[in-house]
Amino acid sequence: MRYDDSPPAPESGPADAPDRHWFTRRSTLVVGVAALAPACLAGWVLTQALSGAGPDETRPHTVPLPASHSALSHGQRDAKPGSSPSSTPTSTPSGSPSTSAAAPAPARGPLSGRTVVIDPGHNTGNFQHTDEIDRKVDIGTNRKECDTTGTTTNSGYMEAEFTMDVSVRTRKILEAQGAKVVLTHETGVRPWGPCINERARIGNEAAADAVVSVHADGVSSGNRGYHIILPATVKSGAADTAKIVGPSRDLGEKIASNFARTTGSSPANYLGSGTGLVVRDDLGGLNLSTRPKVFIECGNMRDAKDAAQLTSPEWRQKAAQGIADGIVGFLGG
Repeated sequence: MRYDDSPPAPESGPADAPDRHWFTRRSTLVVGVAALAPACLAGWVLTQALSGAGPDETRPHTVPLPASHSALSHGQRDAKPGSSPSSTPTSTPSGSPSTSAAAPAPARGPLSGRTVVIDPGHNTGNFQHTDEIDRKVDIGTNRKECDTTGTTTNSGYMEAEFTMDVSVRTRKILEAQGAKVVLTHETGVRPWGPCINERARIGNEAAADAVVSVHADGVSSGNRGYHIILPATVKSGAADTAKIVGPSRDLGEKIASNFARTTGSSPANYLGSGTGLVVRDDLGGLNLSTRPKVFIECGNMRDAKDAAQLTSPEWRQKAAQGIADGIVGFLGG
């Protein structure tokens, strides 16, 4: 391919060519070239204008690739810290355009800047990993099993299924209020656990403003209602709850009142003297926490009436709303 538009140089004739009528031929050639030059110049100018080449370019004009074809899109390369790049059309293997959406911005709301840890009690895989969860861990006051299987309803609905469902629902409500919500574990991510000391550590390392561990009880039929477990004052080994006892009680009281209002449930009739509040010093998840934390037992899975509520998706949504409303109240949202 030629990269210039100049005409080829005229070929010279043989060295022994006769020179008769040389002047006549030369005059004719000069006239012809003079007539042809303007046309060639006009053609060259038109070509350069159409191609966009400047007077000094010696290679074909190259059309820049769209930003989406570069290693990083324009939005990714030029985005300022903390900004979200705009969606950029990309090309799929089939050639059809697609749009890669940027991650949605966190919701703004009364809990913006706050962190909440929700701890779904137990794990559905614990039943298949009894050796692992039976291992003892230090909870400050003594040593206790890493975790337990949890209970079930008489029909086989697992406490771990219930706690995960309510926790995920609670997270969604709180995120809509602007909170950052961390779950101690999620369905399918790990086959068992985590251990009770790790659950406490997750809340501590997240610097959570509030931590709630979601459970359901498994006592004899006829025992009904919810209750909130509060941390006792404990100082032993790695456990020191002195700083969280007061705020944890405040958190527990706010959850209790909101939970009763949204679900219509009553405080447990078998402990807590009708207050729905119980203080314990034997739970590693509370003993090892350095953040305000409570447990909630949402009902008794072994009682038919409570079980009917716990297995209802509509009721679980109310339970999540009650827990979330209590947290919002505690955090001043």
